Amino acid sequence: MAARLQTLSCEGGYSVGMQGREGLTMLPETEASGAGTGACARLRLNVSGAVQGVGFRPFVYRLAREIGLRGHVLNCSRGVVIEIEGDPAGLEGFLQRLHRDKPEAAQIVSLEVIRIPPLGDSVFTIRDSDASEGKTAVILPDRATCEACRGEIAEPSNRRFAYPFTNCIDCGPRYSIIRGIPYDRPNTTMNVFAMCPACRREYADPTDRRFHAQPNACPGCGPRLQLTDGAGSPLPDDPIDGAVSTLLAGRILALKGIGGFQLLADAARGDAVARLRLLKRREEKPFAVMFPSIDSVRRCCLVEPLEETLLLDAAAPIVLLRPLGDSSLAPEVSMSSPFVGAMLPYSPLHHLLLRRLGRPLVATSGNRSEEPIATENAEALERLGGIADAFLWHDRPIARPCDDSVARVVGGRGSVLRRARGYAPLPVLASDPLPRVLALGAHLKSAVAIAVGRQMILGQHVGDLDSEEARRAFRRAVDDLCGLYGFAPEMAACDLHPDYFSTRHAESLGLPLVRVQHHEAHLAACAADNEVQGPYLGVAWDGTGYGPDGTIWGGEFLAWDGGAFSRVARLRPFALVGGECAVRDGRRSAFGLLHQLHGRAAGRDLPLTDEERAVFPALAERGLNAPWTSSIGRLFDAVAAIAGIATHSRFEGQAAMRLEGAICDSRGEDSYPAPVIDGGPAELDWRPLIGRVAEEAVKGAPADRIALRFHNTLVEWIVEVARRSGLSQVVMSGGVFQNRYLTETAVARLEEIGLRTYVSRRIPPNDGGIALGQIVLAARAAR
Repeated sequence: MAARLQTLSCEGGYSVGMQGREGLTMLPETEASGAGTGACARLRLNVSGAVQGVGFRPFVYRLAREIGLRGHVLNCSRGVVIEIEGDPAGLEGFLQRLHRDKPEAAQIVSLEVIRIPPLGDSVFTIRDSDASEGKTAVILPDRATCEACRGEIAEPSNRRFAYPFTNCIDCGPRYSIIRGIPYDRPNTTMNVFAMCPACRREYADPTDRRFHAQPNACPGCGPRLQLTDGAGSPLPDDPIDGAVSTLLAGRILALKGIGGFQLLADAARGDAVARLRLLKRREEKPFAVMFPSIDSVRRCCLVEPLEETLLLDAAAPIVLLRPLGDSSLAPEVSMSSPFVGAMLPYSPLHHLLLRRLGRPLVATSGNRSEEPIATENAEALERLGGIADAFLWHDRPIARPCDDSVARVVGGRGSVLRRARGYAPLPVLASDPLPRVLALGAHLKSAVAIAVGRQMILGQHVGDLDSEEARRAFRRAVDDLCGLYGFAPEMAACDLHPDYFSTRHAESLGLPLVRVQHHEAHLAACAADNEVQGPYLGVAWDGTGYGPDGTIWGGEFLAWDGGAFSRVARLRPFALVGGECAVRDGRRSAFGLLHQLHGRAAGRDLPLTDEERAVFPALAERGLNAPWTSSIGRLFDAVAAIAGIATHSRFEGQAAMRLEGAICDSRGEDSYPAPVIDGGPAELDWRPLIGRVAEEAVKGAPADRIALRFHNTLVEWIVEVARRSGLSQVVMSGGVFQNRYLTETAVARLEEIGLRTYVSRRIPPNDGGIALGQIVLAARAAR
């Protein structure tokens, strides 16, 4: 009997991270299938998922020949098509081993098996790609250099010795070089490099690990390095030697990486790092550090086993780690941050440079603050010429900017905080086909997404949309993602906030528009990330989000009944004195809280100027430039200011980060009173909490004790509202849940009382995941 088998893969490795459910669907027999009876049968397999650029076709070729099957395999715009012909036992064995033995990086999202008439093929072959169908093939992210390629560039007798663009089917650039689907060399930025005979033989040999490795090249035919001074004039030095000399001399190097330029400096040289901060206009935000090896990371940081796994993953993200007390890193690297953003070399160029240096480097995005990353040589010279003392660049074009991803371990699993190189654009799967939605995301940590079939494809991190340069990059990202998939949206989804640039751009498209509330999108994204089905209690905590009542939300409990959200609880509102100014000035949030407690006597122990002491009470009392908020993020800022941990934030979330860091290794269950006042919605009453924090701060209580009790109080609120909700599932998302201690403690407490908990993993809990949630809710609204 003819049958069609449809199977979804189980959760894959962390760098791929696709999930699904397995199932079998039997469809009626077709007319064509009747010819496939007898000793010889033929099957057509339509395979979708991450099956291009991972060695899937040569694997299929070898497997079919080993079993003795005939037919062919080819790439198409939807994935891979396989036709196999042979005896039924051989076909059954092939299907079993297709899943079991596939390449490590490959992920089969769906597999359709259709019986068709035998054609009498004599051999099994690999055919040229077919680009005639709709574009739904999964595009792989860029992958860190594999062990085999690292060995080649280190071996003097190898023809790729010290070649900085060495790659194979298991590693190298993917998303940053692809210009079209299917993933074939003419559709990549490598199309300008003609392969030499030796590379051509590797590329055409199904038994070679470079078979159809699209970036395949060698020193004789591939991209080349060049070293110039800060004005772009070529230098006579060997490029790697000259770059090493530049860095050892305490100067700044601009390096063209996989997805854009980076600015590098010696991480042990405080003067070099301070100069980089000044020129890049980055006052206090911590820099990432690239270490030569995992052993060198251990010498500077505490590395837990799961953190080591994350560092060594093919995605090679920046991983947030605790520094050791005797770290050799200059204080200017992390400034006031309690964490080190550590990463390992992920391209051959990085390996060659770090191996020669033997010491860690600051590795930050090639831009000035608030600007997008530079990708083109001429653009980098213009924008970075006043920062870099030398440029190490190459002639392989970058198809799209892709910054370094950021992750940390939370609750025994990796959690992506910035989703770019190594993770984007892997899809999250919906249970059913979706309308063609273009989601424009939020304003901070911008990223856009599209819905293609059952795939929700979230593009790479773009950044905050405050500058005109960033807005241009945002528009390019929208056009690029749609163009890559030949995607014509039927509708657009955006944030409810009317003044976000992303909202205004959505309005300009002339498409049917769905406006999605910010915190509902946070929760929908996390639920989709975890494939949550059925009702749940959503905890959406962040800094700011526009509420449907016109106030600033950010401390929300939203119950999902399977069709809509309802607000069941919130943080008791308070005034943000100075409005937007309070986002960077925690004293203003603190004053708004204390003013509700003490009236004009508020703030006597806050570090305010005489003018502020005179003006703030009037603003709070008259409601002038003092909007009301229920934001937990601003509560973090206020507690940090009252406790003397941080009064201002030079970058988003700095005060909250320092408050989390103040806990250090403290543990305990002490908390402040955490009443929940009944109502519609119920309210988390912060008044006893703030009163106690202020009292203890005046008495000189240790900062770590205040920080610990504050975090535990937040957990008590979550547990109490969850108890009252009567729901068995709790979804937690929003920027506040980047906090490891809060998230892990809340999960542990909720699970103690028998509730199932879900937090973000593959999709950032911050605004970088908003677009995914917008797709989910816009699709539901369209039904």
